[in-house]
Amino acid sequence: MVKSMVVTVAVLVSCVLPLQGREFEVGGEETSWKLPSSSSVYSQWAQRNRFLVGDVLVWKYDGKSDSVLEVTKQDYDECNTWRPIATYEDGNTKMTLKHSGAFYFISGAEGHCQKGQKVEVIVLSQHHGATGPAVSPAIEPAPAALSPTPAAHEESSASAQPIARWIVSVIWIGIVMA
Repeated sequence: MVKSMVVTVAVLVSCVLPLQGREFEVGGEETSWKLPSSSSVYSQWAQRNRFLVGDVLVWKYDGKSDSVLEVTKQDYDECNTWRPIATYEDGNTKMTLKHSGAFYFISGAEGHCQKGQKVEVIVLSQHHGATGPAVSPAIEPAPAALSPTPAAHEESSASAQPIARWIVSVIWIGIVMA
Protein backbone atom coordinates (compact mmCIF):
# COMPACT_ATOMS: atom_id res chain seq x y z
CA MET A 1 0.00 0.00 0.00
CA VAL A 2 2.70 2.49 1.02
CA LYS A 3 4.86 1.53 -1.98
CA SER A 4 2.00 2.15 -4.43
CA MET A 5 1.30 5.56 -2.83
CA VAL A 6 4.97 6.53 -3.15
CA VAL A 7 4.90 5.58 -6.85
CA THR A 8 1.66 7.52 -7.34
CA VAL A 9 3.10 10.59 -5.63
CA ALA A 10 6.30 10.37 -7.70
CA VAL A 11 4.28 10.21 -10.94
CA LEU A 12 2.02 13.09 -9.93
CA VAL A 13 4.91 15.28 -8.80
CA SER A 14 6.77 14.63 -12.06
CA CYS A 15 3.66 15.79 -13.92
CA VAL A 16 3.42 18.95 -11.80
CA LEU A 17 7.07 20.07 -11.86
CA PRO A 18 7.18 20.95 -15.58
CA LEU A 19 4.36 23.46 -15.02
CA GLN A 20 6.64 25.64 -12.95
CA GLY A 21 9.56 25.74 -15.39
CA ARG A 22 13.06 26.99 -14.75
CA GLU A 23 14.18 30.58 -15.17
CA PHE A 24 17.09 31.38 -17.47
CA GLU A 25 18.70 34.82 -17.47
CA VAL A 26 19.48 35.41 -21.14
CA GLY A 27 23.24 35.60 -21.56
CA GLY A 28 23.83 34.51 -17.98
CA GLU A 29 24.31 36.73 -14.95
CA GLU A 30 27.64 38.14 -16.14
CA THR A 31 26.61 39.01 -19.70
CA SER A 32 22.93 39.80 -19.28
CA TRP A 33 21.27 41.51 -22.30
CA LYS A 34 23.71 44.10 -23.62
CA LEU A 35 26.07 44.66 -26.52
CA PRO A 36 28.29 41.55 -26.35
CA SER A 37 32.07 41.43 -26.36
CA SER A 38 31.91 38.93 -29.24
CA SER A 39 29.23 38.11 -31.79
CA SER A 40 28.95 34.50 -30.57
CA VAL A 41 28.27 35.18 -26.86
CA TYR A 42 24.50 34.61 -26.98
CA SER A 43 24.59 31.66 -29.38
CA GLN A 44 27.14 29.94 -27.12
CA TRP A 45 24.98 30.64 -24.07
CA ALA A 46 21.89 29.18 -25.80
CA GLN A 47 23.82 26.07 -26.89
CA ARG A 48 24.98 25.41 -23.30
CA ASN A 49 21.38 25.29 -22.03
CA ARG A 50 18.42 22.99 -22.68
CA PHE A 51 15.08 24.76 -22.77
CA LEU A 52 11.76 23.00 -22.18
CA VAL A 53 8.17 24.11 -22.65
CA GLY A 54 7.24 26.00 -19.47
CA ASP A 55 10.71 27.44 -18.86
CA VAL A 56 11.00 31.21 -18.48
CA LEU A 57 13.50 33.46 -20.24
CA VAL A 58 14.51 36.56 -18.27
CA TRP A 59 16.17 39.58 -19.88
CA LYS A 60 17.78 42.22 -17.66
CA TYR A 61 18.73 45.41 -19.48
CA ASP A 62 18.41 49.19 -19.47
CA GLY A 63 14.85 49.75 -20.71
CA LYS A 64 15.65 53.37 -21.60
CA SER A 65 18.30 52.48 -24.18
CA ASP A 66 17.52 48.91 -25.26
CA SER A 67 14.68 46.46 -25.82
CA VAL A 68 13.98 42.85 -26.69
CA LEU A 69 12.21 42.02 -29.93
CA GLU A 70 10.78 38.60 -30.69
CA VAL A 71 11.08 38.16 -34.45
CA THR A 72 10.77 35.61 -37.25
CA LYS A 73 13.75 33.57 -38.47
CA GLN A 74 14.10 35.82 -41.52
CA ASP A 75 14.08 39.01 -39.43
CA TYR A 76 16.57 37.40 -37.01
CA ASP A 77 18.94 36.59 -39.88
CA GLU A 78 18.58 40.08 -41.38
CA CYS A 79 18.51 41.95 -38.03
CA ASN A 80 15.23 43.52 -39.11
CA THR A 81 13.61 45.48 -36.24
CA TRP A 82 10.71 46.82 -38.31
CA ARG A 83 8.10 44.10 -37.79
CA PRO A 84 8.58 42.28 -34.48
CA ILE A 85 6.18 39.61 -33.27
CA ALA A 86 6.43 41.21 -29.81
CA THR A 87 8.33 44.14 -28.29
CA TYR A 88 9.53 44.34 -24.68
CA GLU A 89 10.97 47.54 -23.16
CA ASP A 90 10.55 47.21 -19.39
CA GLY A 91 14.18 46.36 -18.54
CA ASN A 92 13.25 43.14 -16.73
CA THR A 93 11.35 41.04 -19.24
CA LYS A 94 10.07 37.56 -18.42
CA MET A 95 8.67 35.31 -21.11
CA THR A 96 7.31 31.80 -20.64
CA LEU A 97 8.16 29.40 -23.47
CA LYS A 98 4.73 28.02 -24.33
CA HIS A 99 5.52 25.62 -27.17
CA SER A 100 8.40 23.66 -28.63
CA GLY A 101 10.36 24.95 -31.58
CA ALA A 102 12.62 27.86 -32.32
CA PHE A 103 12.24 31.35 -30.85
CA TYR A 104 14.24 34.30 -32.20
CA PHE A 105 15.11 37.45 -30.25
CA ILE A 106 17.11 40.53 -31.21
CA SER A 107 17.98 43.83 -29.58
CA GLY A 108 15.88 46.78 -30.64
CA ALA A 109 18.80 49.20 -30.14
CA GLU A 110 20.28 50.60 -33.34
CA GLY A 111 23.13 48.40 -34.65
CA HIS A 112 23.20 46.02 -31.67
CA CYS A 113 21.80 43.01 -33.52
CA GLN A 114 24.42 43.38 -36.25
CA LYS A 115 27.09 43.24 -33.51
CA GLY A 116 25.71 39.98 -32.08
CA GLN A 117 23.03 41.01 -29.60
CA LYS A 118 20.60 38.36 -30.71
CA VAL A 119 19.73 34.85 -29.59
CA GLU A 120 17.99 31.80 -31.04
CA VAL A 121 16.40 29.55 -28.42
CA ILE A 122 15.39 25.99 -29.30
CA VAL A 123 12.65 24.71 -27.00
CA LEU A 124 12.09 20.99 -26.50
CA SER A 125 8.76 19.46 -25.56
CA GLN A 126 8.44 17.93 -22.10
CA HIS A 127 8.18 14.48 -23.71
CA HIS A 128 11.47 14.80 -25.57
CA GLY A 129 13.45 16.37 -22.73
CA ALA A 130 17.07 16.63 -23.81
CA THR A 131 16.95 13.59 -26.10
CA GLY A 132 16.78 15.47 -29.37
CA PRO A 133 15.90 18.75 -31.05
CA ALA A 134 12.31 19.78 -31.56
CA VAL A 135 10.99 20.47 -35.04
CA SER A 136 10.84 24.20 -35.63
CA PRO A 137 7.35 25.36 -36.63
CA ALA A 138 6.95 28.13 -39.16
CA ILE A 139 6.49 31.33 -37.17
CA GLU A 140 4.59 34.12 -38.84
CA PRO A 141 4.32 37.58 -37.29
CA ALA A 142 1.03 38.13 -35.48
CA PRO A 143 -1.06 41.15 -36.45
CA ALA A 144 -0.20 44.15 -34.27
CA ALA A 145 -3.52 43.96 -32.41
CA LEU A 146 -2.85 40.33 -31.49
CA SER A 147 0.82 40.66 -30.58
CA PRO A 148 1.59 39.33 -27.11
CA THR A 149 2.50 41.77 -24.41
CA PRO A 150 4.98 41.28 -21.59
CA ALA A 151 2.11 41.40 -19.09
CA ALA A 152 0.37 38.50 -20.84
CA HIS A 153 3.48 36.34 -20.60
CA GLU A 154 4.04 37.17 -16.92
CA GLU A 155 0.39 36.56 -16.07
CA SER A 156 0.31 33.10 -17.67
CA SER A 157 3.55 32.09 -15.94
CA ALA A 158 2.32 33.31 -12.59
CA SER A 159 -1.02 31.47 -12.94
CA ALA A 160 0.66 28.08 -13.52
CA GLN A 161 2.58 28.20 -10.24
CA PRO A 162 -0.45 28.39 -7.87
CA ILE A 163 -2.05 25.48 -9.74
CA ALA A 164 1.10 23.40 -9.30
CA ARG A 165 1.25 24.26 -5.60
CA TRP A 166 -2.41 23.30 -5.19
CA ILE A 167 -1.84 19.92 -6.84
CA VAL A 168 1.17 19.21 -4.62
CA SER A 169 -0.92 20.19 -1.54
CA VAL A 170 -3.68 17.79 -2.56
CA ILE A 171 -1.12 15.00 -2.98
CA TRP A 172 0.34 15.62 0.48
CA ILE A 173 -3.11 15.72 2.08
CA GLY A 174 -3.88 12.37 0.43
CA ILE A 175 -0.69 10.88 1.85
CA VAL A 176 -1.36 12.19 5.35
CA MET A 177 -4.98 10.99 5.31
CA ALA A 178 -3.96 7.49 4.12
